[in-house]
Amino acid sequence: MPRLHRAFALIGLLLLVQGAAAEKLRLVADAWPPFTDSTLLNGGLATDIVSTALARAGYASEFEQVPWARALMGVGEGRYDVLVNAWYNDERTKFGQFSGEYLLNRVRFLKRKDVPIEFNDLQQLHTYPIAIVRGYAYSPAFDNDDSLQKIPVHSFAMAVRMVAADRVKLTLEDEYVARYYLSRESPKVRNAVEFLPKALSENSLHILVSLKNPQHEQIVASFDREIAAMKVDGSYDNLVKQHGM
Repeated sequence: MPRLHRAFALIGLLLLVQGAAAEKLRLVADAWPPFTDSTLLNGGLATDIVSTALARAGYASEFEQVPWARALMGVGEGRYDVLVNAWYNDERTKFGQFSGEYLLNRVRFLKRKDVPIEFNDLQQLHTYPIAIVRGYAYSPAFDNDDSLQKIPVHSFAMAVRMVAADRVKLTLEDEYVARYYLSRESPKVRNAVEFLPKALSENSLHILVSLKNPQHEQIVASFDREIAAMKVDGSYDNLVKQHGM
């Protein structure tokens, strides 16, 4: 009889493990190519890295793309388990647990190749008109510097075309995002501009796991472990290359 009890207990444990594995984590993000975008390969670079690391840790997942405010609210309310593309701030720790860094966002300036501009501090740029995307936050120092000549535009594509046409002297964007959009521009625009060497700012990218998920600590620990392993075995770099980065 004890053996029979142990057998039933083992079967029950296996069923619980299988049930947990079968339950998919609900991943969410807004449209932010090339990092997160449902029209791109495997949902974009960040989505692909995150879902791959989670799969290696034993978690199935599904991705939904919604506006940013809805994504944040959904993680806070527990409607989503994992926000794919989160920069760290203290306010978000009230409703989610951050992973370690898995990507780095570097905001860099772009100029025409034939225009000699140097950047070591923002004061050097006060005399140059700079195209910025309306409503976008770049860095506290840049955003709060009222001496900069900021020209608001609707998109980075418009901004970089203005630089290429010498209508403004500079624009700026996350390096990966800029390269993604430049690859879709005409050679005339793409070949006319270049990045300044020094980055304006760097922000580490994390997943944010809802505190409403009772396994949030385990998910984060497993994710961090698999990201480290992927960097060692080369699969991380392979994913980056597959997305053209």
